[in-house]
Amino acid sequence: MATAVKYILGFALSCTITAATAQKPKPTPAKPAGFQKFTPPKLISLLGINSDTATVFLEEARQLVKIPLKVTDDKKNVYSISSYHLQYRRRAVTEDEESGKVSPIMSAVSDVFRETPLPARWSKILVEQMRAGEELFFYDIVAKDDKGRLMFAPQF
Repeated sequence: MATAVKYILGFALSCTITAATAQKPKPTPAKPAGFQKFTPPKLISLLGINSDTATVFLEEARQLVKIPLKVTDDKKNVYSISSYHLQYRRRAVTEDEESGKVSPIMSAVSDVFRETPLPARWSKILVEQMRAGEELFFYDIVAKDDKGRLMFAPQF
């Protein structure tokens, strides 16, 4: 009987210790020294004077691909470009192998760039091949401020 009491008391004691240690709150992680909360400014992406989805004439589009992409904020501070994606949606055709019928489609070509304006090769291809009704889409634009902080700029 004494051994049964020892086992019961031992079991009760271990349950109490387990419950007591399980209830301890976790310590909050300390902020690194010198940590300051940063609220990024509202950024604006610009290509020439176009800052949003814009429809432009073909000749204007051919000129726009030759000029640099810019990112500014509402106070007109200019930010450097770290990287961006460009997607060129162009007209193409596809042929049905059985019937031989040709039908129009939209084809997309894209790449990541780390320099602005576009490299000469891309600029030349766009100037030569761009036709009315095709689209250029700039997205995932990453801007860097003078302190080296990276921020996403709006796509267009």
